[in-house]
Amino acid sequence: MSEQRTAIVTGAARGIGAAVAKRLSADGHAVAVLDLDESSCTDTVKAITDAGGKAIAVGANVADEAAVAAAVEKVTGELDAPTILVNNAGITRDNMLFKMTVDDWDSVMNVHLRGAFLMSRAVQQHMVAAKFGRIVNLSSVSALGNRGQSNYSAAKAGMQGFTKTLSIELGKFGVTANAIGPGFIETEMTAATAERVGVPFEDYKAAAASQIPVARVGQPDDIAHTVSFLASEGAGFVSGQVIYVAGGPRD
Repeated sequence: MSEQRTAIVTGAARGIGAAVAKRLSADGHAVAVLDLDESSCTDTVKAITDAGGKAIAVGANVADEAAVAAAVEKVTGELDAPTILVNNAGITRDNMLFKMTVDDWDSVMNVHLRGAFLMSRAVQQHMVAAKFGRIVNLSSVSALGNRGQSNYSAAKAGMQGFTKTLSIELGKFGVTANAIGPGFIETEMTAATAERVGVPFEDYKAAAASQIPVARVGQPDDIAHTVSFLASEGAGFVSGQVIYVAGGPRD
């Protein structure tokens, strides 16, 4: 087992973030479960503590500089200096370009890109001091382009450039930065997308699975397993990479 460290997982109240938080706890790490509303983190924290792990709930808007600073200070005080960061927080505001509002654009950019920037900037000092750090950013296959998601696709593509730059700047301090690009993962977010387009979720999943080489849609644990590796001590020579967890090749 790796040395116990403190991890922050954003957007960890449910879905992929919750699965990642639980997996990092199972790996022996203390976990700060961070989401917009602290009370929404209760179930994830309880699942971790019931299993014998250590976790705290943290409420913060990752796009708010002061809130991020306060959140990292709380984590450092109640757990320890964070040296693992998973920037998972994300939202969708899907629409065709001609229908997309400025608020649709800004909201997605702020949560994904500004949030990842603020969180990474806040924790890097602890990683540099420890001479160890793991930053894992959640991108998406949508970074390659997806109809009706110009904002989301641009944000997720930006996450990849941001990740590669972090790997260059922080590598000499023992800090790695990698991105994961999930494909179709069965979550509340994809269920909401199915509802928006007027397709029953089971039909929506079946259609997606028919286009995936492994013939199934992904589960949050599929992403959690990948994060577990990238956050490990054994992944110290893997940095600046984008790993598509999508059930098959990507263009």
